[in-house]
Amino acid sequence: MQSGEEIWSALRDSLRSSASEAVWSAGLNKLCLVDYANGELIIGAPNQIQLQRVQQRYLPFITEQARELAGSEIQILLTLSDVDVLEREEAPVTETTSSAPVISFSPSIDKPARLDPRMTFDSFVPGSSNNLAFAAAQSVAETPGRAYNPLMIYGNSGLGKTHLLHAIGNYVQENYPGRKVLYVSTETFLNDFIRAIQTRTQLALHERYRENDVLLIDDIQFMETRGETFHEEIFHTYNALHGEGKQIVLSSDRSPKDLAGLQDRFRSRLLQGLVTEIDQPDLETRIAILRSKSEREGIDLPSDVAEWIAHRVRDNIRELEGSITMLRAFANLRQEPISLELAKTHLTNLGQEQLILKPETILSVVADFYGLSVEDVRGSKRLRPLVHARHIAMYLVRDLLNNYSYPMIARIFDGRNHTTVISGVEKIKEQLAVNAEVLAEVNQLKRRLQGEGRD
Repeated sequence: MQSGEEIWSALRDSLRSSASEAVWSAGLNKLCLVDYANGELIIGAPNQIQLQRVQQRYLPFITEQARELAGSEIQILLTLSDVDVLEREEAPVTETTSSAPVISFSPSIDKPARLDPRMTFDSFVPGSSNNLAFAAAQSVAETPGRAYNPLMIYGNSGLGKTHLLHAIGNYVQENYPGRKVLYVSTETFLNDFIRAIQTRTQLALHERYRENDVLLIDDIQFMETRGETFHEEIFHTYNALHGEGKQIVLSSDRSPKDLAGLQDRFRSRLLQGLVTEIDQPDLETRIAILRSKSEREGIDLPSDVAEWIAHRVRDNIRELEGSITMLRAFANLRQEPISLELAKTHLTNLGQEQLILKPETILSVVADFYGLSVEDVRGSKRLRPLVHARHIAMYLVRDLLNNYSYPMIARIFDGRNHTTVISGVEKIKEQLAVNAEVLAEVNQLKRRLQGEGRD
């Protein structure tokens, strides 16, 4: 009989590989095992907000994964954990020698300034789709500030951009121990910037970012929706580092030419360096990635299984590597070797087209649900049923489309002020906590949206 620790370990691996990065970082990564008895797996959340989020959004998904792994009708129960286990394990030990206040910046879901030691040039699999980006990253790491400055790597999500940024940082730290390296996401940069304004510590923020010899900024496409003040901070940070010959490496899902929301002067700076694309890997590269992953982790992956997976996952390296993690979990739980039959049985959704929701889809589904027209939902009429449906639509756009800011949502709803959108979204959030009818409506709408809007 499987122990609670075995089931939880396999479940956590499965959730990590099958959930999107946003879903994993929004709360699943903070869950911990509390107890397992009589077919009930009790999982702890660090606080009430996280518990409610998991309860409302992810509990069916977690239950389904657990039952598939355990092979039985396991029941998932949520509770508050006494200690945030992950933060306790990862929190650095610091010593203070004076009573002076310590200026800290906001933590990031991707651990700013903390490079992933697994993401190195040795663990990166080069191929025809990424050869130029790989060679440029190596050159930058070997001669920071001299080869290509700035270096801009762009391409779709899951193709290895973040891996190359970490690889550069790891190489520099290993071979140039005296040089300071900082890896940070654009979201983290923004959070630090906001905190600095709130606490009047802009000078400390400048020092934090501009003292580095190598600055690695991930996902700059999220700058597009930010205000001019943030654009100014990024621009001046870039100028300060570049003017001192320090290396800057950035990643994005699009070329700088296609990032319309960037300031022209910043875009022109990026185009002065090397801009290189990572494309979808070909079949041979995908098979090589699977073999490399399995060899690093000591997994016996038969050739026919590697080819079967590679034919089904064409454009996402994370999904490729995640499939091996899931297979290992299934094989360990069933105490049998990885085989093609096991893969076909348990990786049934592998490579299926991902759901891509758009605001228009959400508006249409909400309008149909309440028997209204899309124009009514978007419009300005103040009848109570219309206002409720409008607020629900605003909430769903904000909740399901993570890259839509309040001003962007306001433009969807006939150009309202963004504060109106904030108010509408907050009203629905409050009702979800106390009104079972509203909670049922939102959950039903989400289920409908899961079958809509494929691109």
